[in-house]
Amino acid sequence: MDGYTVGEVAKLAHISVRALHHYDELGLLTPAGRSPAGYRLYSNKDLHRLQQILFYRELEFSLEEIAAMLADPDVGVDDHLRRQHRLVRERQARNAALLAAIEKEMEARSMGMSLTPEEQFEIFGTDKIAEYQEEAKQKWGDTDAWRESQRRSARYTKEDWIEIKEQAGANIEGFLAAIRAGEPADGPVAMQLAEEHRQHLIRWFYDCGPDMHRGLGDLYISDPRYMAEYDKLAPGFSHYVRDAFHANADRL
Repeated sequence: MDGYTVGEVAKLAHISVRALHHYDELGLLTPAGRSPAGYRLYSNKDLHRLQQILFYRELEFSLEEIAAMLADPDVGVDDHLRRQHRLVRERQARNAALLAAIEKEMEARSMGMSLTPEEQFEIFGTDKIAEYQEEAKQKWGDTDAWRESQRRSARYTKEDWIEIKEQAGANIEGFLAAIRAGEPADGPVAMQLAEEHRQHLIRWFYDCGPDMHRGLGDLYISDPRYMAEYDKLAPGFSHYVRDAFHANADRL
């Protein structure tokens, strides 16, 4: 018998016999001959046509679309190959762009910030959040608090970050109002603001116990950059907040 049986073709092409029968029923791939017993026999030309079908299927064309393309008498095998080559190149480019976008998102989420640089600037007034995160990682990257903060903040949306910033801003405004009103740092008003700050950290980032919060207060006066930024808000702001954190920790 001259030609390949349906089983042999299925094995060569890594598809099912049922799929070949379906292609035959649709008129998409009708075998060139039959054996004396009536079994389908595929020629080399049939195999080339099957290759074209499978190429187009891999490119996600429907069987109806493939049938229409292969039925065009003005399009030869070389034309189909050139078209398929172009389509694969275009898909490669799309996949490369998608991969780059996914990797960028993975990198952002690994830093605990899923915002674009534009969104970071819109919310925080800077697009250097990644730099600040890296610096924080160098200081606290081996702590459970850091890992918990990264895990939780990685899933926050833009709306979450806006809420976080608004709450943090309200806390700062509360401290400023307390300073201007002459409230002592170890008084009930300042201690309540300190506790609200601690609860803010617990809600959004990590479990911050009184002793940890006390240590965070020390950072306000031990890092010149913190002092410079906070003391712009009001003279002695850094020491006032630090003392309030300490007083609240002692109370707790």
